[in-house]
Amino acid sequence: MSLSSSTFRALRHHNYRLWAGADIVSVTGTWMQVLGVNWLILTLTGSATSVGLSLVMQALPTLLLGMWGGALADRLPSRPVVIAAQLAQAGLAAVLAVIALSEVTSVLPIYGVALAGGVVNALGGPALGRFGAEVVPPDDLPNAMALGSILNSAGRILGMSLAGALLPFTGNGGLFVVNAASFFVVIAAVLGMRRREFHRLAAADRQPGAVLDGLRYVLRTPWLLVVLALWFVSGSVGRNYQVTMAAMSAGPLEAGAGGYGLLSTVFAVGTVLGGFLAATRTRLTLRLLLIMAFLTGLVQALSGLMPSLWSFAALMVPIAAGAVALDTTVSARAQLDSPDAMRGRVIAALSIVSAAAGAVGGPLLGWLSDTLGPRVALEVGGVACLSAALLAAVGLARLSGRTVRQAIRLRPQLENA
Repeated sequence: MSLSSSTFRALRHHNYRLWAGADIVSVTGTWMQVLGVNWLILTLTGSATSVGLSLVMQALPTLLLGMWGGALADRLPSRPVVIAAQLAQAGLAAVLAVIALSEVTSVLPIYGVALAGGVVNALGGPALGRFGAEVVPPDDLPNAMALGSILNSAGRILGMSLAGALLPFTGNGGLFVVNAASFFVVIAAVLGMRRREFHRLAAADRQPGAVLDGLRYVLRTPWLLVVLALWFVSGSVGRNYQVTMAAMSAGPLEAGAGGYGLLSTVFAVGTVLGGFLAATRTRLTLRLLLIMAFLTGLVQALSGLMPSLWSFAALMVPIAAGAVALDTTVSARAQLDSPDAMRGRVIAALSIVSAAAGAVGGPLLGWLSDTLGPRVALEVGGVACLSAALLAAVGLARLSGRTVRQAIRLRPQLENA
């Protein structure tokens, strides 16, 4: 089978090969920093709640500034914005290294860096997503996204493993220095790309009200609203498995920290398989999205009934795989079925929904696990995802009156109806 027709067809493009290589280096460095920050905060405070607060600091700017970042991405050239964002993130990682090496005893400077990093992500993230769509032709974008999911999963596993191995020798400061260096790998890759091979997206005109225009587009595009609503439900009560896996390990499964580590590894393997599943598809359709959402919800509900660690772990694989396939399909359809000049604001809307789902779902699943038990939390979440998938299928079918695929083709008429 030739590379152009294989699972890795996006890699035939020179620019994407550079992008993919830089991506895994950057993701690895990011997860090394995540472990270092979490450990540093725990060392200073002894409080898991303090770690959670740092996550809120990172997510809050996306909720507040995400659409402004999308508007900037649609108007400005992506390449310089991406480089500027990488430089800013490298500087913040260097600041964290200084904080760690100077033995600061307060977590406030760490929270300040987390908040600043969230602002950079909110303003630069949509440009990063838009730039990623320009390194491959539109037909290969779904495959590139699927391969990106594989690289993200691999980088997460590699980053956490390297951080655990290096932490006793380098300390937290060393991890932050490595992450700072990883951003310069991304900058080098961007500078090494061939300009003639970019597939540039049409830019939006500079005009007032760009943020409101983006909000109006989302609110007046029925199929996109349905997809975002489904994604919110699946991302809140149907995801956040770091919460439910920990609760199951400490509670009904009586597996302790070792069991939680095993489940986390199995889940990571499942995310890689999900990336390969999406990559083998020549086209990621809304039909696939609905099927994945339904099956993932069903298996989640069943996972709450599993009697042992190993039977529960076995179901983590299809759940993780389905979640990645679902995420990749949502991103692909939301981008490819929206106008080029609106692409950054659509990416921003996806980021906002994802951040909101994490902010709502984590505490909600934690509360359900504490009050009703983790098994019930999994079953409630699974049933909610099943219901959301069925409602989304009905909604998309009604939009077209015939088929889900026609709902996309008739989008302009639907918006004006």
